[in-house]
Amino acid sequence: MNAVANSSAFLPKHTVDAFHRGRFYLVQPAGRGHRAGMDAMMLAAAVPSNFSGRLVDFGAGAGAAGLAVLSRCGTASVMLVEKSAEMVAFAEATLSHPANAHLQGRATILCADVTLGGRARVAAGLADNAFDFAIMNPPFNPGADRATPDNLKRQAHVMPDGLFERWVRSAAAVVRPRGGLAVIARPEQIGALLDAFHGRFGNAELLAVHPRADRAAIRVVLRAVRGGRGKLSIRPPLMLHEAGSDRFSPQADAINNGLASLFGD
Repeated sequence: MNAVANSSAFLPKHTVDAFHRGRFYLVQPAGRGHRAGMDAMMLAAAVPSNFSGRLVDFGAGAGAAGLAVLSRCGTASVMLVEKSAEMVAFAEATLSHPANAHLQGRATILCADVTLGGRARVAAGLADNAFDFAIMNPPFNPGADRATPDNLKRQAHVMPDGLFERWVRSAAAVVRPRGGLAVIARPEQIGALLDAFHGRFGNAELLAVHPRADRAAIRVVLRAVRGGRGKLSIRPPLMLHEAGSDRFSPQADAINNGLASLFGD
């Protein structure tokens, strides 16, 4: 994810960063707000490599995860849904960047609050059963965990009460029956996520992400099927780094660069 020349003169201070070894670029804020990284790439990698349907990316920010799916899945399309008008401006700059011309026809942007329900959600542009798969990287830090004066970063990182329930409820409305959902979160939030899945998404698969083989997990990725009735399965974990090294493991490097799926499909 290397910075290249600035190409969006009317945005606040920002960088233009290469992802998937230059197969797409992200315009994102510099020195403030949320900057995409490995979390977004792991979330995108939870979508099967042969996915060819319509994806919705809840809380899309500048578009990292959604565009990473398009980069790997050549016939998929995505709607990037983001509440913050400032981050929507970054997503628009991302899509209009010349290096992303090959993706522009497969991506749209919607400025909307994904926690809206019923008619308000539909009126905002999120219709029932409109998507084949949803991905979400919600703000999952407790309010006391990362106090910050940066409002843009706080919106992206700090979790309001009941957030998982509201986001998953909306995903269950907009994803068609037997469609998919993938969420990235912290390990201690597994219970809240599974509670939110109950009665909505089943056949859940859980994959833990560890810094190294001798360290506790720092993230979990949950993937499930709308209306599925199967039990939870726990998949082999992902180790981000090789033992005794700061180098990414071969699997993590492939996932980070859009060359492999997280769940092996």
